[in-house]
Amino acid sequence: MRAPVGPDPTRPSIARVHDYSLGGKDNYEVDRRFFHDILQIAPRMRELPLMTRRWLDRVVRYLVCDAAIDQIVDIGAGLPAFRNIHEVAQQHNPRARVVYVDNDPLCCTHGRALLARHAGVQYVQADLTRPRALLSEVAEHLERDRPLAVILSSVVHHVPAEFDPDGIVREYTENLPPGSHLAINHYLDPADDPAAHRLARELENRFVRGLGSGWFRTRERIASLFDGLELVEPGVVEPGDWWPYGPAPRPRSLEERLMLGALGRIPNLRNR
Repeated sequence: MRAPVGPDPTRPSIARVHDYSLGGKDNYEVDRRFFHDILQIAPRMRELPLMTRRWLDRVVRYLVCDAAIDQIVDIGAGLPAFRNIHEVAQQHNPRARVVYVDNDPLCCTHGRALLARHAGVQYVQADLTRPRALLSEVAEHLERDRPLAVILSSVVHHVPAEFDPDGIVREYTENLPPGSHLAINHYLDPADDPAAHRLARELENRFVRGLGSGWFRTRERIASLFDGLELVEPGVVEPGDWWPYGPAPRPRSLEERLMLGALGRIPNLRNR
């Protein structure tokens, strides 16, 4: 995988572009310029990360309130944003523990500085493509013999095919206790929708050319990431359709249809 950009102000960074798309201020002119170029072909692209963020809020609420999970690892966490995972989790369980993980030293430094005063919150630097090493890094902050949740939000689509995303995800599930949960969302190439397919292909081209990654994969490829897991209803769906708070206030934009997300549970009895 491409090495993280870190504080380099001459190259757009995945974390900083994402921060800007959410209305954050931890970004440079090069990041803003890149995102505005994206808006030229996808003018409602800001709606996609916002929808994904709301999905993440609902996933965390489900984990803490319904699944009784009180320890969460957010991998590829990026820069702290509004309504962070620990805020959602600790609103429902003040004793919930959250470990944020990223491979970008800038994200880690910034995250540690902003989150240091929060009890039960840690920020660790590690590489998501090395699951066993990453889980070992976070182990000192968690009780590894009890179920936990691993969140891979807006990050697996930055893993190139040659790194075997399915194998990486499988290695996480194989090294987590039964009853643990895994949440993933991923850019979608809707092959059955010509307009959405064309936009996905053009966005992928610009992301890979400008950021070094950002692949839009088919529904089948995304669903395969959850093989062997018990999917929480409604399964692999557009984030806006996963436990929504209520009816959609308007028709979904084309950009909002370029993502799928799901939450899976590691069964108590695994196939050997």
